[in-house]
Amino acid sequence: MTDTSDLTIAVIVGSTRPGRRGAAVADWVVERAAARGATYELVDLADHPLPFLDEVNSPSKHQYQHPHTIAWAETIARFDGFVFVSPEYNHSTSAVLKNALDCLYLEWNDKAAGIVTYGMTGGHRAAEALRTVLSELQVATVQRQVGLSLVTDFENFSELRPSGPQVALLDGLFGQLESWAGALKTVRAGAPITS
Repeated sequence: MTDTSDLTIAVIVGSTRPGRRGAAVADWVVERAAARGATYELVDLADHPLPFLDEVNSPSKHQYQHPHTIAWAETIARFDGFVFVSPEYNHSTSAVLKNALDCLYLEWNDKAAGIVTYGMTGGHRAAEALRTVLSELQVATVQRQVGLSLVTDFENFSELRPSGPQVALLDGLFGQLESWAGALKTVRAGAPITS
C-alpha cells in the first residue's frame, strides 16, 4: 500500500446558504476519512468571504492585490487535493463555489479532486459543471463520485443518513483521490508554483 501520510486534502464546503446541508455532508466526509493515512481538513467557504472576482489582473497572472484573495490563495496552495462538497442549484454548482474557484489559478493547478454533491436527484449536474471548470483550472477529477439524494439519503430532507452504497462510493473516491494527489505532488515538485 502506498504511503499517503504526506498528503493534505481540503474538504471544501461549497455553500454558504442559511440552512445548508453542505456542512453536514462535509463533516461526514471528514469523519469517514479520519482513519486514512492522508490528512483531510475542512475548508468552509463561509469562513472565507470572497467578493465576486474583484482583482484587476487575471488570476492566471498570480498578481493578487486584495488581502482576501491573498489569504484564499495561501489556504488553497497548501493542499495536495480537494473534495468539493456542492449542492445542485438550477442544474449547476453554487455561485459562491464557482467564484472561489475563479478567484485563483496557479494554486489549483496539477492537483486532484473528488466531488460529492447533493440535491433532489443527487446533484449530478452540479458535478458535471464542476468537472468542466476544474479541467480548465488543470485539476484532475477522479472518476468515482458521490451524489446524495435529498429523498433517499436525508431523513425528512434534512438529516443526513447516507446509504451503504454511498459510503462505499466515498471510500472508493478516497482511494482514487489519494492515488492521483500523490502522483500529481511529484509533478508539482518538478514545476513549483511561481509568481
